[in-house]
Amino acid sequence: METVLLIIRLILFGVFAVAGISKILDPDGAKKAMRDFGMPDEFTGFFAVGLPFAEIVFAVCFLFVSMSWVGAAGALLLLTTFIGGMIWQMAQGNAPDCHCFGQIHSEPVGRKSLIRNIVFALLAVILLFSGRENQGLDLATTSAGMLQMVLILFLVILGLLLLGFLVKVAAQQNEIMRRLGVLEVASAEPGAVERNEAGDPSDGLPIGAPLPDFAIPDLNGREVRFEHLLTENKPFLFLFVGSQCAPCEALLPEITEWEAELAGKVRFVFISHGDVGATRDKFGATTRVVLLEKATRAFANQVGAKWTPTALFVDANGHIASHLAAGDTAIRRLAEQIKSRDLSEEFVYFLGLNGNRRPNIGEKIPEFTAQDIQGRGLSRKDFIGRETLVAFSSPTCGHCVKLMEEVREWEKGKRPASPALVIFSDGDHEEMTAGLKSPVIVDKDSRLAARFGMRGVPSAVLVDETGTIVTEAAIGSKNIWSLIGGDH
Repeated sequence: METVLLIIRLILFGVFAVAGISKILDPDGAKKAMRDFGMPDEFTGFFAVGLPFAEIVFAVCFLFVSMSWVGAAGALLLLTTFIGGMIWQMAQGNAPDCHCFGQIHSEPVGRKSLIRNIVFALLAVILLFSGRENQGLDLATTSAGMLQMVLILFLVILGLLLLGFLVKVAAQQNEIMRRLGVLEVASAEPGAVERNEAGDPSDGLPIGAPLPDFAIPDLNGREVRFEHLLTENKPFLFLFVGSQCAPCEALLPEITEWEAELAGKVRFVFISHGDVGATRDKFGATTRVVLLEKATRAFANQVGAKWTPTALFVDANGHIASHLAAGDTAIRRLAEQIKSRDLSEEFVYFLGLNGNRRPNIGEKIPEFTAQDIQGRGLSRKDFIGRETLVAFSSPTCGHCVKLMEEVREWEKGKRPASPALVIFSDGDHEEMTAGLKSPVIVDKDSRLAARFGMRGVPSAVLVDETGTIVTEAAIGSKNIWSLIGGDH
């Protein structure tokens, strides 16, 4: 048993020494990881230094029988904190980069990283329950032997760190060479100019909006509509690719693995463009849904997927449930998130890589009482029993003036099944709101609007019949109307 305890100590020594040293060598990455886990900016600098220092101290404790029990207690405290943070992030649908071993090894939080930390925690528990006086064999019986052992372990860890950095540098060089190759291919494509017009990869339709319907032919020329695909009651992973897209081809083996892992849970739909024969040769597996858009790529542009490859997760009800994942790194991250979630849960969605703020999806609207500019009373109970589009505007916002013009036109042709509309404004401007039938509430400090999850102006969220927010805040006229299927 004493030998087993010594092995456990050496394992934990190696884990915490590598983790601490690698974080010290990559302080910016450590700060970013802490911010991604929700730590306020004012504390990230302190903990970016304090955490690796603590890891190294606990690592050293494992080398000495007299101090090993203290190291196990400290290690268990850190690991329990890490595990709790991971579980919380996974429950929120997030997968921040764990940055566990700095640049040597870092991955999105998921089942694999959670299990790894639980195993390490169990090893620390074994040492704790063994007691202070029973921590296994001593590394050496003399101080000289101890010094030699510590030196050997230090050199081993240093070698691992150097090897990790060499692997990282090699991977980065390969990525640079691959992207240069893609640029060379793209420069020879007739349609390459199209990529110059691509916007930010996060410029997609808001989470919670219905996916626009489409009518796109498959590889045999048969027209497929989105409503045809909804019959299986499964969520979708839409993959926007191209027959001449080198990164798409490079990512395809991984996509094939994901299809096998998620078989029966997620339906993969390829939206391609280019030559029919080349598309069939590259993506046309027998069981796949592969649709071929015209060169204008109308549907891809409608959802904001201007890059290839780009992925978009859509829930079984046909609503957008992720931000656009543009590029191989973002797509891999989205795939890992999908694999780690229970997709049968209510309000499953995935945020993008750009530090997007968590939306208020799934939250009940706040209790409030207010009067609109016409003196009509309004409270939370008025939202029950009917879908409501809740918009936020400002009299000083030119885009808001345009939106109010569109609202007037929408009100003229409003159908009985259309949602209700409530507008919050941070000021009263008679010309902007003149002629509106929908309630307009002046919310000068924007406090009430913020509780609805508003972000900037003009913005809006959709509230369902139970008073629950079911979309993220849509910014801009186009995205606002997309929340109700472009009904304007």
